[in-house]
Amino acid sequence: MGITKTENFNEQQNTIAKLAKAIGHPARVAILEFLLKEENCICGDIVNELPLAQPTVSQHLKELKNVGLIKGSIEGNAICYCIDENVLLQLKSFFTHLENHLNSRKNTCC
Repeated sequence: MGITKTENFNEQQNTIAKLAKAIGHPARVAILEFLLKEENCICGDIVNELPLAQPTVSQHLKELKNVGLIKGSIEGNAICYCIDENVLLQLKSFFTHLENHLNSRKNTCC
């Protein structure tokens, strides 16, 4: 892998890039959709929903948790996952900014 030179970009750009990378896999998108529908659940619930093995689901949950898109709280011997709405709002804000910018331009794209 080459050097990404992330230090040349501001904090918001790096944050959005990390969040986008985390949702760049269809299994992670499916996990987020499931959590939106269920509000919170344990890993076993997600495993039952997706066509993936438990270790694979756990790895995807770890990636989502590492960037802060989901939170996990221990309940007995299981971890209950839910979406961190504040982090999701950061993504929404970024895409809203893009949309507003595009809407304010004349259609002069090549």
